[in-house]
Amino acid sequence: MSEKESNSQMNRRDFLHSTAAVGAGLMITPVVFGQGGKADDLNIALLGAGAEGQILVEICRKLPGIRVKAVCDIWEKYNLKRTSRMLKRYKHENNAYIDYRDMLAKEKDLDAVIIATPDFVHAEHANACLEAGLHVYCEKEMSNDLAKAKSMVQTARKTGKLLQIGHQRRSNPRYINCKEEIIDKAKLLGRITHINAQWNRGVASCQDLTCPKRYIIDDATLKKYGYDSIHQFRNWRWFKNLGGGPVVDLGSHQIDIFSWFLDAQPKSVMASGGLDYYKNREWYDNVLAIYEFETKDGPVRAFYETLTTSGNRSYGEEFMGVDATLAISEKASVGHLLKEPSAPDWEKWVKAGLIKEAVIKQLKKTKKKRGVADARESAPLPKWNMTVDLNKPAHQPHLENFFTAVRANDKSMLNCPAEIGYETAVAVLKANDAVAAGKRLDFKEDEFKV
Repeated sequence: MSEKESNSQMNRRDFLHSTAAVGAGLMITPVVFGQGGKADDLNIALLGAGAEGQILVEICRKLPGIRVKAVCDIWEKYNLKRTSRMLKRYKHENNAYIDYRDMLAKEKDLDAVIIATPDFVHAEHANACLEAGLHVYCEKEMSNDLAKAKSMVQTARKTGKLLQIGHQRRSNPRYINCKEEIIDKAKLLGRITHINAQWNRGVASCQDLTCPKRYIIDDATLKKYGYDSIHQFRNWRWFKNLGGGPVVDLGSHQIDIFSWFLDAQPKSVMASGGLDYYKNREWYDNVLAIYEFETKDGPVRAFYETLTTSGNRSYGEEFMGVDATLAISEKASVGHLLKEPSAPDWEKWVKAGLIKEAVIKQLKKTKKKRGVADARESAPLPKWNMTVDLNKPAHQPHLENFFTAVRANDKSMLNCPAEIGYETAVAVLKANDAVAAGKRLDFKEDEFKV
């Protein structure tokens, strides 16, 4: 049992979950806790109650056995009050804090913390919570600084506490099914040779966030917590000392999937991008990157695009193999295979329930207004829909995976432990470096290790 050595005695909760309690013949019942709770109930805190924190806590408040006991956010007038009040309406009695250090000093019955603060303070917050003996779920990107990300891995190892990074696709049943069944078991794609992925947003979704006067944070508080202005606080993702720009904020989810599905880390990346449209920002508003992988089956080139001036094609990934292309996304409307004419028959996989019958769209042979169809056009590939869907909010399975691992105190159960989060941070952050360098950058194998 790996507990923090600075405590001379186990607390009551840890003792009752230990083998010592079982050996002593103690029954773990609500009566033992004295608060009407169940033995596997978890007390958690939310650190960072902004847009992402709201999504996560909204899921947590509905999960059985989860009690949100504390909320912390430096935006007291808005994020903090709003979230605390909402939780109390749903019977999650909680204490509100501006400074996380006060929360850690005063809250003595927490099991875990959900961290949804800006990237530049992830390491500070995660390390402090781990050192306080708490398990941590930290949103991606792990950090905008690899040295800080590495410190998070090291602190998790030192304390023996669990650290899950919020790459939620790794717990999505659709993605798991694609990786384990469609790619690895049935091998329906054949050899994967290319990947295309994008996350594009239009101008309407990428305007600067503002703040009504009644909610403005005073300058002294902003400076204390690392911000030069309320504009920077509200738009931290666009500033180099605070976040990583769109390719990190959006792209890390998908670039993470490249490595997972290929069972390989990238060998190189080249990228082009720039701050071409928006003002009063620092990070590139568009990045086009090409990653090169060497897999057991051969080389793979993966193209990634993130735009903030056009929402065309939205977000999703396409894994292109010699037998089929897999199109996948967190969007329910995207989840299918496009089968090449030369691919083996798939009837046995339809019977096994892995995929649905094909929907074949025939190429119409009608004349167009300005002539006949071009002879170079090929018939559309038949579309085979998947049989696994996600009927929950996108983040829920990943949070459930974290809480299950916490209850078992078993790091091996985590779908995205700190080490994997670090590998993804290495791959993603170098895309920005490649834009700045204007050339291909190579990865060294030991870059991905802590």
